[in-house]
Amino acid sequence: MSGLAMNKTSLFAASALLLLSACDSGPAQPPLAGATIGGDFLLTDQDGQKRSFKEFDGSYRIVYFGYTYCPDICTPDMQNLMAGLKSFEKKYPDLAAKIQPIFITIDPARDTSAVLKQFVSAFHPRAIGLTGTDSEIAEAAKKFAIYFSKVDGSSPENYLISHSQTPYLMGPKGEPLAIMPADVPNTAANEGAPALVEAELAKWVR
Repeated sequence: MSGLAMNKTSLFAASALLLLSACDSGPAQPPLAGATIGGDFLLTDQDGQKRSFKEFDGSYRIVYFGYTYCPDICTPDMQNLMAGLKSFEKKYPDLAAKIQPIFITIDPARDTSAVLKQFVSAFHPRAIGLTGTDSEIAEAAKKFAIYFSKVDGSSPENYLISHSQTPYLMGPKGEPLAIMPADVPNTAANEGAPALVEAELAKWVR
């Protein structure tokens, strides 16, 4: 369930306009250049180790907020993101080595380090899963402009979470570069999300 699907669509449209204008004025600038998105945090990884966002400075970062119990969005998005990264790795292994995939849960009550370890390892061997306390997660989500809200289910343990569906590509200084097209369907006009993710990485990773 995506709480801000319309916002994400608008961001893609804005990104396209920025890229078109950049073609007329010189080298293209990343669509999110200058946006106040991101910031340091301290969370816990799938091995129980404390990790900050700043410790990944020097690397590009694919950052996705979601949860492992998500019924129809987070798993396909992660599959597409990591498939695109793996394809990019085959063509540009040196550049791909500069990219760190990071999955941050918005459901820390259920997404323990052990749960996250099983989840992220299914998509990419270098993917990191992060969890934390409710307040730690809320603070990190706020810095990345991520909305999420619990939706009651048939029992206290059986709930969903409405959330922003916004995978970011962040630069080596932690700066926002672009929104990754993780959920673009395969059509006659494109080869689907993994190919578009690969193309987006090729644009900005140097």
